[in-house]
Amino acid sequence: MFADLPLTALRSFESAARRLSFKAAAEELHVTPTAISHQVRQLETWLGAPLFERRARGVALTGEGRRLFDAVHGALLDIVHRVDSLRPQRSVGSLTVTTTASFAALWLIPRIGRFYQQHPELSVRIDTGAQVVDLNLDAGVDVAIRYGGTPPPGLVRHGGLRERFGVYGAPDRIERLAADPAPTLIGVAWGDSTLYPCSWAAWCERAGVAWLGPDTVVRDYDEEHYALHAAGAGQGLVLASSIVVAGSVARGLLAPVRPDITVPGETYHVLTVPGRERHPPVRAFLRWLDAEMRAL
Repeated sequence: MFADLPLTALRSFESAARRLSFKAAAEELHVTPTAISHQVRQLETWLGAPLFERRARGVALTGEGRRLFDAVHGALLDIVHRVDSLRPQRSVGSLTVTTTASFAALWLIPRIGRFYQQHPELSVRIDTGAQVVDLNLDAGVDVAIRYGGTPPPGLVRHGGLRERFGVYGAPDRIERLAADPAPTLIGVAWGDSTLYPCSWAAWCERAGVAWLGPDTVVRDYDEEHYALHAAGAGQGLVLASSIVVAGSVARGLLAPVRPDITVPGETYHVLTVPGRERHPPVRAFLRWLDAEMRAL
């Protein structure tokens, strides 16, 4: 059954499809671009179908190529993780989740104890590095929880959380709001402003308040949890995501100023590479995560 499979060609195809470059695949596999091209053409001939569209500035996958890549890439990752599980230094009951620092600190970590209650035999490593991890290149990452936009091609989406933005403050600060026509406003200054879906101007317009003016004090933080801490300490009102502020509201540290006024936000997408969801620890984590998100 396996004797006729062009395994070397499949490996070359997977690398070229993942990188969308014969040259990059050649560097990764330590061969020449000509060798990659030859292997891909051999596979196309064997299958009787084109896998790439050759373009002036590179290559793109055909429909058949995309379907084959999803299958081959997932299978190769399964092999990598199965081999790693046989090594004594690796825990077969572990998985790695990458997400933003704010989502981890304000939503995921406060809830992860419930996962351990259900699965005490498993261990979750949470990676919140600033560098965006490419799941197709890093076999050590199992699940990504990413904010906004369209998920990258080649990944499987397992649900997500849609947020809305509202204004929150410490309860005693809200009680004094009627006597303060120009409260200090707190927000988040993200490096990529296109990811931040709303603004104080949008909320104030919807609420019909004139808080933004020449004398308004606006304090921006580079992380959402810093902004929430500042608001909880009574330093002003914060424009915050309903997802990341939920814990502070539940503990009574913050309360909504106008619960009826919100601005639509983005979605936190839950992503894996094809086939990775079949790994038992990942499957257990995804089921738990889906239940937690549906409970909101």
